[in-house]
Amino acid sequence: MRVENPILRGFHPDPSPVLARGEYYIAVSTFEWFPGVRIYRSQDLAHWTYTCAPLDSEDKMVLEGTMGSDGVWAPHLSFDGERFYLLYTVVHGARRHPVMDVDNFLISAPDITGPWSQPVYLNSSGFDPSLFHGEDGRKWVLNMEWDWRKVCWGENPFTGILLQEYSPEREKLVGEPKKIFPGSPIGSTEGPNLFQRDGYYYLCTAEGGTGFFHAATVARSRNLTGPYELHPDNPVLTSWDGGWEDTAGELARRGTGAVRLKKAGHATFFQAKNGSWYLAHLCARELGDTHCCPLGREAALERVVWRDGWPYLEGNKHPKDWVEVPGEGEPIPEPGRESKVYTFDTDAFWADFQTLRAAPEKVGVTTREQPGVLRIYGQESVFSRFRQGLVARRVTQLHARAETVFRFAPDSFQQAAGLICRYDEDNQYFAHITWDEQLSRTVARLLAVDRGQARLLEQVPLEGPQYHLGVDIQGEQVQFTFWQQGEKRPLGGPLETKVLSDDHADGFTGLFVGMAVQDLNEHSKYADFLSFTYAASEQGDV
Repeated sequence: MRVENPILRGFHPDPSPVLARGEYYIAVSTFEWFPGVRIYRSQDLAHWTYTCAPLDSEDKMVLEGTMGSDGVWAPHLSFDGERFYLLYTVVHGARRHPVMDVDNFLISAPDITGPWSQPVYLNSSGFDPSLFHGEDGRKWVLNMEWDWRKVCWGENPFTGILLQEYSPEREKLVGEPKKIFPGSPIGSTEGPNLFQRDGYYYLCTAEGGTGFFHAATVARSRNLTGPYELHPDNPVLTSWDGGWEDTAGELARRGTGAVRLKKAGHATFFQAKNGSWYLAHLCARELGDTHCCPLGREAALERVVWRDGWPYLEGNKHPKDWVEVPGEGEPIPEPGRESKVYTFDTDAFWADFQTLRAAPEKVGVTTREQPGVLRIYGQESVFSRFRQGLVARRVTQLHARAETVFRFAPDSFQQAAGLICRYDEDNQYFAHITWDEQLSRTVARLLAVDRGQARLLEQVPLEGPQYHLGVDIQGEQVQFTFWQQGEKRPLGGPLETKVLSDDHADGFTGLFVGMAVQDLNEHSKYADFLSFTYAASEQGDV
């Protein structure tokens, strides 16, 4: 069966796959979004279903106050035959100062849906931890090392991969860490994971930075602690055609122009049920020739072949648009097309939606007070890094449409509710209903924020108390709309989609669309959302 990449569309970075008890699972990063670490399940590597998010409480992660693209990084999911293990990093202050505060934790569970244990603190020497289960029963933690001194000296702080034994009985790292791999000439070595095959230990790392120069490097050794020899045709995966010695943006555009899936890297090898080998990795789709990827980093699969004891991608080392998987399930009818109408009479919508930095009940979100209604109490502003009354989902294609119908009765300009397209606090568009004291009535307004610079673009008087707002994302343009007397009308002019991208925002997440409410008076005014509609298509016919 052929499956189109990406297999998980929209913001699904750092995929960590595992085959356990006859089923496939993939864990992905969530950064500042709550709950943390999304896990998907599949029987055939083609059809993936959201299953759980283990980091569902503050005792497993504290996100309030984190900057955009901080939070939960690069989970690693594994299975030792009895228990599932999840390792993850909680990051604060990434790239703002020389020192990065990166605390690494481990949780485990007898089943993928839990109950998950309380977190065990591991270390803070670097991010991207993974767990290797040796054939002898011993367990080892790997992580990259961040040498913050090199930032001050103007040098590369990625200094290699550390290995240290983990004791499940003592629930701690034991012995001394050992640097087993300094990286290849590509540099910026991170994302380590190990596996064994035919008497070799194989180490796969991400290199080149998680952008257009991203790559997957492989090395092997007869001994766990090395030395590791580099793959004869390294890297095994990349979207980049040039060398790594010159990283000018123009060269990046030229070097990846022929490849649809950019930024390929952060890869993990795994074996399928039939014994064949695959590679899961992140990738991104560029918006035209803008050099921007609004959907963020997505998850993809590649087939692997073995030659002379080394893994190679089937074909060349570039990511493929389509991949053959061994499943015999029903084919996906229209790859890339999605159309959903969400109502709030049950909690099923939470499979697609998340809140920011804290649990729904902590940021004024409830479905319990009014049957069939998602009630959001206004919290802090859409610029806050603490408590936002916001519920949103990933945008999965560069052509998408969203609409929401809601009731709202503001009595102050400090109160606003509506539809938001968000990358982070510094890059977002917010179409909202609010109160204008000069007109003594409700109005629809459009707030546009581009790299922290905010503008109010339009104000239209509207009759309430029920409102209907929409947004159309058509490639490079975002157009908000409102309904007045049953007629759909534009709210403001077209906005640039690229503002909501990794590359423009200098972030690691992706474009979300959702519902937001703020009350800067006393956090008590609420809006009742009756429905939310989302449609997306790779072809643009939404």
